[in-house]
Amino acid sequence: MSAQSEKFKLSEWIFTTDHKRIGVLYLIGSIAAFGIAGIMALLIRIEQSSLGPTLADSAMDAGNQYNVWLYFHGAAMILGFLIPGLTGFAANYFLPLMIGAKDVAFPRINAFSVWLFYTGIIVALLTFIVPDAPDIMWTGYPPYSLVTSGNTAFYVFTVHLLGFSSILGAVNFLVTVIYMRAPGMGWNQLNMFVWSTVTAFVIQLVFVPVLAAAVTMLLFDKYMGTHFFDPSAGGDVLLYQNLFWFYSHPAVYVILLPALGILYEIVATFSKNRIFNYKAGVYGGMWGTVLISGEVWVHHLYVSGMPNWIRIGQMVSTLLISIPVGLMAISLFGTLYRGSITFSIPMKYAVACLFLFLVGGLTGIPLAITALDLHLSETSFVHAHFHYIMGIFATFSVFAGVYYWFPKMTGKMTDEKLGTIGFWLNFVGVNITFIPLFIIGIDGMPRRYWDYEMYPQFENWHFVAMLGAIMIGTGMALTIFNWIKSAINGEASSANPWRSASLEWTHTVNPPGPGNFLEDVKVSEEWTPYDYAKR
Repeated sequence: MSAQSEKFKLSEWIFTTDHKRIGVLYLIGSIAAFGIAGIMALLIRIEQSSLGPTLADSAMDAGNQYNVWLYFHGAAMILGFLIPGLTGFAANYFLPLMIGAKDVAFPRINAFSVWLFYTGIIVALLTFIVPDAPDIMWTGYPPYSLVTSGNTAFYVFTVHLLGFSSILGAVNFLVTVIYMRAPGMGWNQLNMFVWSTVTAFVIQLVFVPVLAAAVTMLLFDKYMGTHFFDPSAGGDVLLYQNLFWFYSHPAVYVILLPALGILYEIVATFSKNRIFNYKAGVYGGMWGTVLISGEVWVHHLYVSGMPNWIRIGQMVSTLLISIPVGLMAISLFGTLYRGSITFSIPMKYAVACLFLFLVGGLTGIPLAITALDLHLSETSFVHAHFHYIMGIFATFSVFAGVYYWFPKMTGKMTDEKLGTIGFWLNFVGVNITFIPLFIIGIDGMPRRYWDYEMYPQFENWHFVAMLGAIMIGTGMALTIFNWIKSAINGEASSANPWRSASLEWTHTVNPPGPGNFLEDVKVSEEWTPYDYAKR
């Protein structure tokens, strides 16, 4: 582990191998990606707020701009914010602290991983500089991605860089958990966040190479004359969709599992309760999700043309995923039962997440059922559903985590008043934005259309959604301002302001120095990170 100066030195941050500083670098990069992707989302909502071109002078310009915004919003939110924010920032900073380790297993590889992530972000940002900006969304579907004048190579290289960074992180943290736990710490004494990260990284290791292979074949088709996805030469566009969703649906759980892991930590701490049904949540919920996650991707292709028997089989396997996810939900809600609950800002976001999770989960059931999905597929109902269950839910989880661990990272408390105002703007704004999209989606509003002249009756709903998006933008900006302001001039925190029983709060100072712990950590067989019954 490297020595650190008391004063800020840029070189120490650039060349750091300290997992906590790398976690902070991930947080800064992912929040930056979130900010730009959020601006893209706002532009999308403004463009759709009225019929015809709203921000551009012509229909052609409006369509081209809309496609670029859509591409950057999807790619940056998922690959630049959610996955790095959850498995990069939170896992890097807190997983070693939770298991009593002084660092990760491979610190230099960890440092290499974060700079691969930044390189990927820079390549993605070149979208706004190059004349042939990518316009193929985050899916990169052929045949459009093969014939567009947009730069498909930028998309492919961005996926390669961020995917390689993710794989290095997965290997590093799995080895860290297996071999660097504190003496005496058994598997059933791990924090739920640690388990959620382990299972998410197992999914990454299995499925990321499939995505890398798919986009590489895309690159070969467009620039090197191969025909993997060209039907006119014997290729198959559906092959790409199958490969893409074979990774990208499990990627939902790479986001969902750590997001739930953060909520477990917050709900247990602010309820002063042990995790309800710990083993069912871990082995039935998290590992059950890993087991079934590779069997559900075809529901993304129900309307793409396939034998009916495959649709029926995949409908059953898709619905099966609700069993492990349901076990985790029961465990999470059960932890609240008879708890001594306090509603500080992290807990407000955690409770909001439970609501978003419920709405997103229930609206996913009709999308899994083939007869209903044929009507709802490619409508804004899908758009609203995955924002509830993945986009907004996971974003709120990251925000909850930052507020929860802010005193640990900075030694200071955030401004409660600013945080509360930001929270309500975010929560109310989300529902004003996406509930109208559910309504017009059921009535047939297509996804990914910059204009909708054939459906003028939806214009008022789009306008309402835009007002909600402006509210979200204001709330998010206020939240980030609160973090920056509090990090500079915030009130000093006590050593364990939330009275948590987890190692990162009980055995380290705020913020932890090099080596994390003043003394080597050992735990007894009776120890648990949720030991609130004896308090």
